[in-house]
Amino acid sequence: MGGSLPLTGLRVLDLASFIAGPIATTVMGDYGAEVIKIEPPGEGDPQRKLGQAHSIPQHPVNFCWHLVNRNKRAMVLDLKHAEGRAAFDKLVTTADVMVVNFPLKVRERLRMRYADVAPLNPRLIYASMTGYGEQGPDAEQPGFDSTAFFARSGLLDALTYEGGPPAFSLPAQGDQMAGMNLFAAISMALLNRERTGEGSEVSSSLLAGGLWSNAMLAQGALLGAYVAPRPPRTKPRSALANQYRTSDGRWIQLTIVREEKLWPELCKAMEREDLLDDPRFQTTELRRAHAPELAAILDPIFAALPWPEWRARLRQREITFGLLGVLRDVPKDEQAVANGAIVESAVAEMPRTLSAPIRLSFAAAPNPPGPAPAHGQHTDEILAELGYSPSEIDRLRAAGALG
Repeated sequence: MGGSLPLTGLRVLDLASFIAGPIATTVMGDYGAEVIKIEPPGEGDPQRKLGQAHSIPQHPVNFCWHLVNRNKRAMVLDLKHAEGRAAFDKLVTTADVMVVNFPLKVRERLRMRYADVAPLNPRLIYASMTGYGEQGPDAEQPGFDSTAFFARSGLLDALTYEGGPPAFSLPAQGDQMAGMNLFAAISMALLNRERTGEGSEVSSSLLAGGLWSNAMLAQGALLGAYVAPRPPRTKPRSALANQYRTSDGRWIQLTIVREEKLWPELCKAMEREDLLDDPRFQTTELRRAHAPELAAILDPIFAALPWPEWRARLRQREITFGLLGVLRDVPKDEQAVANGAIVESAVAEMPRTLSAPIRLSFAAAPNPPGPAPAHGQHTDEILAELGYSPSEIDRLRAAGALG
C-alpha cells in the first residue's frame, strides 16, 4: 500500500449514539477523516456503558467504547440551549459530513433535519441511520439491531431450527454491518459532491440492512417461495452441507456445492470409497433424498479423527470446508493477522483490535486505532478552533450551553 489516506482533510460530525451510526464515522476516521463526536450533557452516548450489558464479555477495559469510537475527538454541546445551538451551527459550516440517528420527531424538535442544516452549508453530506427507514407506518418506531435487523428481516426465523424456540442475535452484529452500509452511502455522496459541488442527504436503516443480508431468502419470499424450517443437524437437507464433530471436540462445516466432482474426493479423503458404489448416494438427487442416512454414516467417520488430521485430508482433496471457530481461537488466528483483520492498537490497555473490513491498494495503511475520547474531552479545543476565546468558552459553560 502507498499514498495518503483518502479521507484526509474531511471533517465529520458524529451526533449518533450506540453503534450503527458511529461505525460509519469510525471507518472514516480510520482512513484519514477528522471525526468530532458531539454528545449531550450528562452521561453522553449510552454506548459508553454498553460494555456493562449482560451479553457483552465483561472486562475492566471499556473495549466496546474504544472499538466504536477510536481516534475521534469529543465535545459536549447542549443543542437545546440557544448558545449551544449557535456553536453547533458554526461547527456545521466547517463540516463535510454529519451523521445522525436521532428519532425523527427529535430531529424535528431539535431542528436537526437535513432541511434545517443544509442552508448553513450547501456542501454538507447529511447521513441518517434509522431503525426502520424514514417513511411508512413504523418510521417513528425505535429500533435496535436485535429488533429491526435480525427479527423484522426474517433472519432469526431462518436461523431457527424446526420445532425449536426462536434463535437469538449476537451483540451489535447487525449494527456493525448497517454502519458499513451507511459508510458506503456517504462515500457515494462524497463522490457526487466531487462531481457536482453539491451536498446531499443519504440514509440507511437496520431493517434494510437486515433484508439485504437475508436477500436470498427474502427475495424468494417476494416471489412466494420459501424453504422449509431449518431441520436438525441429524436430518439435513444435504449431508454434504452439514456439520460434523471430530475426535478432539471441534466441528467441521462441509459446504460441497459441486457434488459430482467433490463427492468422490470426499470419499477418498475419508478412505471410504466403498460409498461410491452405494446405490443411495450415486447422484446428487439420491444423496439429497437419503441425506439423513448419509449423515448418520459420516458422523462416526469424522468422529474417529482429530481436526488437524481432517484439515490435512480435506485440503489435499480440495474439499470446501471450514472449522467452526470458537472465540478462543480469535487471538491466535494467523490468517486474520496476516491480512490485517486483527491489528495492533495504540491503546495501551487494549494492545490489539479489529480493523475495518476493507483494503485499498492506492492508500496508506489506516490510522493506528487509538483510544476513544472521554466525555467532552476536546470541547474547549474545538471551540477555540472555531474562534471562541477562553473567556467566551467559560461564559458558555457558565450559561449551561456546554452542559
